[in-house]
Amino acid sequence: MKHVACLLVFAASLGLAATAPAGEPFTIAQAETTPATPPATEAAPAPAEAPTAAPVETHSTAPAMAPHAKPLELNSGDTAWMLTSTALVLMMTVPGLALFYSGMVRKKNILATAAQSFAITALVTVLWMVIGYSLAFTNGGGAHAFIGGLDRVMLSGMGVEVAHSLAGTIPESVYMTYQMTFAIITPALICGAFADRMKFSAMMLFMGIWLLVVYAPVAHWVWGGGFLGSKGVLDFAGGTVVHFNAGVAGLVCAMVLGKRVGYGTDNMAPHNLLYCLIGASLLWVGWFGFNGGSAVASNGLAGMAIANTQIATAAAALSWLAAEWAIQGKPSVLGMVSGAVGGLVAITPAAGFVAPDGALYIGLLSGIMCYLGAVWLKRALGYDDSLDAFGVHGIGGATGAILTGVFALPAINSLGAGLIAGNPGQVLVQIEGLLYSGVYCAAATFIILMGLNYSIGLRVSREEEVEGLDITQHGETIR
Repeated sequence: MKHVACLLVFAASLGLAATAPAGEPFTIAQAETTPATPPATEAAPAPAEAPTAAPVETHSTAPAMAPHAKPLELNSGDTAWMLTSTALVLMMTVPGLALFYSGMVRKKNILATAAQSFAITALVTVLWMVIGYSLAFTNGGGAHAFIGGLDRVMLSGMGVEVAHSLAGTIPESVYMTYQMTFAIITPALICGAFADRMKFSAMMLFMGIWLLVVYAPVAHWVWGGGFLGSKGVLDFAGGTVVHFNAGVAGLVCAMVLGKRVGYGTDNMAPHNLLYCLIGASLLWVGWFGFNGGSAVASNGLAGMAIANTQIATAAAALSWLAAEWAIQGKPSVLGMVSGAVGGLVAITPAAGFVAPDGALYIGLLSGIMCYLGAVWLKRALGYDDSLDAFGVHGIGGATGAILTGVFALPAINSLGAGLIAGNPGQVLVQIEGLLYSGVYCAAATFIILMGLNYSIGLRVSREEEVEGLDITQHGETIR
């Protein structure tokens, strides 16, 4: 029964696919249209009446172009960069996040933790192809402010000569796959909050539903033409859509599932910090594709986003290190890598909107804020966020989103002007975006978890948790 439950999300998605309308014929728009035929002058009568040929019925053989699509104006440099960025972002989840998270858990849960990232990569890939991409990035008609449509269910109509209206110089297939890697890492980040205690079957079903019910709509709100983008919310690469969203969902998961057995009394130190260091390093490098690729072009904006990413990450690692050194007396390897990830998270919404000095300030402040969120806030509120998904991604995402409203400069990106550019209202717009997405994410996540808890159950038994998820969930272990 457990295995059947894990496949229900596929059945639901395929059911939606079956209701999608069939494609209509289309012709790709041309750069120039044929001028209309001028009115003919009166001709002399023909000597004899010739038989009139029957009109020839013609049909186009091309599929209909969806409202969000446009003819491709290929730029090989842009396409090459986006292909590279896609690979870099996928590397962030497998093996980057898998190593980062599995190094922080106890030895008995290493394989189970790494397996979550790998399984989510496979699950989200299929769901994104079936319906997720369509819900996030196509035209939703009358509901377009809130959700996309069904034009790209099963990627119907996605030819090699078609581009998305948001990325006209690269094939839509490249844009779709790039966005797929974002959809993969977002639910994978949530796993850090409930490490060591959630059933694998429940995790798979939760992630599939969450992707379609939470991630796809919020991505549409901000990036796909929805109401938050229309309000002017700035989110260059996913501070709100990816990290704050995942952090809030992680907090809800941690509170619903409750604390780990032995939390606060047993030794729960990370098993292998070298795994964490390697994983964080892969995340750091992969983030150049995450932020730089969000320019959707090989241009100066991509270069600025990468420079800002490097600066903010280094600054955050140092500020977390300094705070930890001052408060606890010693700098830790876990603190260094956690600070770096916090800086990566915080610069994500701002990378393509701020100047390098703004990136420095965002990094310095986010390192301290994430340290306080991961250490002080968790202790103060008493929840067990196992690997600090909320402390790093929730707090870091919110910090970065708000500071984007402070440091955004039209000289860097004409789409954004923040407080220092004379637009204090942008800070309020950023906070509004966080509130809308946070409240919706928290409510939807709670409802999904409750439904699963009352149907198949969320948490492993106490005995299984004590023995370890590697053995009890997968029948494997590391000796």
